[in-house]
Amino acid sequence: MDRLTNTIRPYAWGSTTLIPALLGTEPTGEPQAEMWMGAHPMAPSRLDRGAGATSLSDVIAGDPAGELGRASVARFGPRLPFLLKLLAADAPLSLQVHPDLTRAKEGYDAEERAGIPLDAPHRNYKDSNHKPELLCALTPFEGLCGFRTPEDAARILAALEVDSLKPYVDLLGAHPVEAALREVLTAVLTADRAEMAATVAETAAACARLGGAHYAAYASLAHHYPGDPGVIAAMLLNHVQLQPGEALFLGAGVPHAYLGGLGVEIMANSDNVLRCGLTPKHVDVPELLEVVRFEPTDPGVLRPEASVTGEELYETPADEFRLSRFVRADGAAPTRLTAPTPQIVLCTAGSPSLGELTLAPGAAVFVPAEEKSELSGTGTVFRATVVA
Repeated sequence: MDRLTNTIRPYAWGSTTLIPALLGTEPTGEPQAEMWMGAHPMAPSRLDRGAGATSLSDVIAGDPAGELGRASVARFGPRLPFLLKLLAADAPLSLQVHPDLTRAKEGYDAEERAGIPLDAPHRNYKDSNHKPELLCALTPFEGLCGFRTPEDAARILAALEVDSLKPYVDLLGAHPVEAALREVLTAVLTADRAEMAATVAETAAACARLGGAHYAAYASLAHHYPGDPGVIAAMLLNHVQLQPGEALFLGAGVPHAYLGGLGVEIMANSDNVLRCGLTPKHVDVPELLEVVRFEPTDPGVLRPEASVTGEELYETPADEFRLSRFVRADGAAPTRLTAPTPQIVLCTAGSPSLGELTLAPGAAVFVPAEEKSELSGTGTVFRATVVA
């Protein structure tokens, strides 16, 4: 098994303090948004097996079956199928959706045929994979996830008493559910930008006046993104507040945005994101409208399911990843972690040991398939692997 050296991504929305506080390092004053653990080509983790630092992606490429296990290679190909992150948000991320596997393959192939460079700012599909993801809160965490019912969305908008929102309120009550959500989101995203900027300003003032946690969240969005139609689109979504240990699973087509907090995030190894607001990045409204699932959803806050071994599993329908947690008390018996699949073990509290390695908060270890490993000591660790 190998300690990993991981890249921290300095996205503008990142917190300057949350990741340093976990790692026990001094803040630099710059945002530290995400720490990536895995073999993603944009920022692979590095390890040293005695010949100097090497990227995890190169190690895997040298012996896919040995590092990942034959079953994982047969199912997902010769690459680590998941990416694990620490995510620390101090400002809202973009309002976005992810494509399903079929749409991702079609979109990627179409953009390849069109000759659009992978790094082009207007490219939608950077790869042919889907991107289901799971976010588990380490601190109180705030986000938006999935559509409200049209009735609930209409109630939220009507309470603001903003005249320019009334047509949306009427649309939400005049059609079947799917048509209502589709028509309102389309109308918001295609509205005249100058008129929408005025609507957003009035809406923000009304949200600030009404107060309360939910309206305060939308007022904050407008503060960060004045005039952005994504502020109104966000009001169609469920506002979610996670407590530490609670999680959200985000499948294909579910609109969502993270607003603030520190969490452990795991996803299929993909970078396919379609944005509809709250961002200076490329927004492709027609493509997004083809991908969004226009149906109300319960955010489905997940809590881990404990087993007799002390492993607490976050159940999801994804095959590319499996996330679990161990909260180990003093004197707990060691737990065998040996598995036929690759693993990344991340410590978030205490000083547990993985084999002969003592871990500190923020330390991550790559465990190849079938390598013997045992967890002992006191603390909290997350275990990321593949569905066997």
